[in-house]
Amino acid sequence: MTDTKFDIVVYGATGFTGRLVAEYLHNTYGNGGAVRWAMAGRNQAKLESVRDQMELPADTPLVVASVDDQASMQALVDSTKLVLTTVGPYQLYGSELVGLCAKSGTDYVDLCGESVWMRHMIDAYEDDAKASGARIVFSCGFDSIPSDLGIYYLQKHAKEKFGQTCNKINGRVRGMQGTFSGGTAASLQASLKAAKTDPEIFKLAIDHFALVPGFDGVNQPSGESVHYSEELKSWVAPFIMAAINTRNIHRSNALLGHFYGKDFTYDEMMLTGDGDKGQAIAEHIAGDRTMAGPDAPKPGEGPSKEERDAGFYDIMYIGETANGDKMVASVQGDRDPGYGSTSKMISESAICLVHDSPETKGGIWTTAPAMGERLISRLEKNAGLSFTIEN
Repeated sequence: MTDTKFDIVVYGATGFTGRLVAEYLHNTYGNGGAVRWAMAGRNQAKLESVRDQMELPADTPLVVASVDDQASMQALVDSTKLVLTTVGPYQLYGSELVGLCAKSGTDYVDLCGESVWMRHMIDAYEDDAKASGARIVFSCGFDSIPSDLGIYYLQKHAKEKFGQTCNKINGRVRGMQGTFSGGTAASLQASLKAAKTDPEIFKLAIDHFALVPGFDGVNQPSGESVHYSEELKSWVAPFIMAAINTRNIHRSNALLGHFYGKDFTYDEMMLTGDGDKGQAIAEHIAGDRTMAGPDAPKPGEGPSKEERDAGFYDIMYIGETANGDKMVASVQGDRDPGYGSTSKMISESAICLVHDSPETKGGIWTTAPAMGERLISRLEKNAGLSFTIEN
């Protein structure tokens, strides 16, 4: 789309994460200059109230649209080059918006971690997106940018150094401080509920290649068992984000023409330290069901600015080629993963897609094949992420 009023419309701007996105866009890019953006939500009065609470300029554009009013959603989609949505769970509130964007040629980014819904969207709308030129990019937050781009970054360097990519990579979270978002918890709970009632949904949910229709890769490590790593001198525990990150990485591999290899394997877990203490932490993590229960963070809630600023994450990726050559890369973020860093990542993804990626064709994408090095550069320059080859 070329003749639009805005570059980006933030749908869900009155929610907790949506506010952080609006704040980031205002503080980093202003409005009306290089990036024309607007806040969107269901209620004019609430949009005005939130804008004023955040002390944004009174002329910050506001767009009223609701999933209950298709005409208003179509008007939103037609007004902008890209819709950035933070309104989840997406399986409950996102399908119509994806469909409208795909059919209208409007780009789209979200924070989705719901692999089964994503597969349903691929099946339903990828042909429409290819025909219209809409670039639909899911999972533009902590799930799954650090892992998706971290693997891509490692593989590019492995290819340059060894002449081949790594056919085996282990992702290991070395450190993390901060809470997961209420939206992530709500999405997990909605996904579990759906899987319990529909065998086909359950089958897709446990399929590592759920986002690669028609492809059955080699057996993948489960990433579910607590064990001790002699190489890393640490106990290793399951990582809750692995269920979505692994799926997105396999889709990236396929969209990149299986650049990582058709025999590529990947798992993602957490390091908890050495000794009895490390084992106890690992076993506690493995048995923790907080995110699926009533004590999980709620949508619309979130940590204070001080807590967000004190957060961080550090993930290492240990790659090995078929010849036994090894390479280690890492991705680090300077804010809590679920809110502070995620709001910056999705904002930069939106800008990168609109302004830096004209050659990316219509379709349903992941971040690595859609934006690759351009997004890595933006995230390092503006969003507090660092990508490093450690050996």
